[in-house]
Amino acid sequence: MEGESVTLNTGVTGIHSDDHILWTFRFHNSETRIAEIYKQIISIYDSGDERFRDRLKIDEKTGSLTITNINRLHSGLYKLLIIIGGVKHRSFNVAVYALLTVPVISDSPQKPSVSERSSEQNCSLLCSALNVSHVTLSWYKGNSVLSSISVSDLSISLSLPLEIQCLDDSYSCVVSYSFSNQTKRLNTTDLCHTCPGARQHLFPTLIIVVLLVVIIAGVVLVYCCHKNYKHAKQEAQTTEEGVIYTDATFTKCRASDTETNRREQTEYSSVVLRL
Repeated sequence: MEGESVTLNTGVTGIHSDDHILWTFRFHNSETRIAEIYKQIISIYDSGDERFRDRLKIDEKTGSLTITNINRLHSGLYKLLIIIGGVKHRSFNVAVYALLTVPVISDSPQKPSVSERSSEQNCSLLCSALNVSHVTLSWYKGNSVLSSISVSDLSISLSLPLEIQCLDDSYSCVVSYSFSNQTKRLNTTDLCHTCPGARQHLFPTLIIVVLLVVIIAGVVLVYCCHKNYKHAKQEAQTTEEGVIYTDATFTKCRASDTETNRREQTEYSSVVLRL
């Protein structure tokens, strides 16, 4: 897999002064020398090919070659020449695979068909895998393969449609190598909005949302009424504090007979205000 390291073993247990080990890489009919041990001197030839720069290591005791942080550019044929009391040849065919990402399931832009057995629309889906090569993209129902599509050399994007009758959530989409895979399971309540189950799922959710809105509106209304009442009460208290109360004392005074010439007498009162 990309990002990993791979070691190509020579099978040699020890190297002597006259032994010779040579590694070459063949890609698209071109063969390049990449590493060598001769007279116990190690040589790495990575300056001429950027794909191997700072990625090659050779074991001084066995001559085994390690490629670190490998990527798809390192796929190809590696040849080994061993001259130790004779000549031996070995070859390694290395295939590097990109890391698999989980496929994406979405509603298909194509209009779903209508089921022959009922008036309900089928659910039309699309499973996609981006920038993949040497993979198989498949739809499953349980453990059974419903449909699949494969790609070999080029890195492309794959899409595989599926039309179901909104029965259950046992469907899944799988992108796979021969040795590894990634799976995405279908949730018909998140997709398949033409399904009765999806509408039934959305209806309770809508009721809950409406109830929450009503409750929030009621809380806001009570808060505003309480705030207005408190404000009016404070204004009434302020007005009452501005009134000055006084005590009135009445003192009676009777006019003398001489002042009134014996006419009908009038009583007068003086008022004293005490603040």
